[in-house]
Amino acid sequence: MSALPVIVPGEVVAVAPGVRRITAPNPGVMTGPGTNTYLVGDALGDGGLVLIDPGPELDAHRDVLLKTVGDRLRWILCTHTHRDHSPLARALKAATGAQVLGFGATPDDGRQDEAFAPDRVLRDGDVVACGDYRLRAVHTPGHASNHLCYLLEERGLLFTGDHVMQGSTVVISPPDGDMQAYLDALERLLTLPVTALAPGHGHVITTPQDEVRRLIAHRLKREEKIFTALAAVGPATLEMLVRRAYDDVPERIHNVAMRSLHAHLLRLERNGRAAQIAGQWRAG
Repeated sequence: MSALPVIVPGEVVAVAPGVRRITAPNPGVMTGPGTNTYLVGDALGDGGLVLIDPGPELDAHRDVLLKTVGDRLRWILCTHTHRDHSPLARALKAATGAQVLGFGATPDDGRQDEAFAPDRVLRDGDVVACGDYRLRAVHTPGHASNHLCYLLEERGLLFTGDHVMQGSTVVISPPDGDMQAYLDALERLLTLPVTALAPGHGHVITTPQDEVRRLIAHRLKREEKIFTALAAVGPATLEMLVRRAYDDVPERIHNVAMRSLHAHLLRLERNGRAAQIAGQWRAG
């Protein structure tokens, strides 16, 4: 199996017919190689373009996007309002007149783009048509309550934002993040006519059903490990549990892992398998 090419920020890369990827220069622990922005529409055609996930407010990313779209941008679609995905929408709208579309704002949890104000609020099943391309909104809460994926119906390509990332699992951060909602939304993907996944971070995934099933299995296996740790050491704080339940991940990211740990514990509590008393968790 050949290695995937390195993702270089600012490069315009064709990832499917009529679809190009431009990655923002914001690599990191949470963003991998950077946030992917996708352009949908024929590169050399006369029709309009749709842009998915404008990304963070970085001048370099703004400049390459504006140079690439020219005067053809019609729609700006956001998968959700975390600060690495939606903030640049305002500058792009101001420069091009394109309309901003998304699910809408969500209660601020310290990670939201609070200024996000779509011109059109999208709901599950809504379709955005631009020339020969149709993008159908799919509500996929879990990572964020206002998260949408977009299905390019002509290609079976699903733009997944942070619902599915290539090479990593996403963080589920309560209270806006919800592990049960996330698992349910993953199960729903298995019912859609998807042939590939275009994630918000990383490369296109060409085995979508296998990847979704792997993610579900991984989350459930992690949850059983959390329950086993809880039964062994509880009552316990999140800090105590993360060292045992996430002993296979570097300690430097345990603070991030504690968010998903909390989401799993809330799901276990909902299912009667855990309880929280005075800031400590015990097996139910």
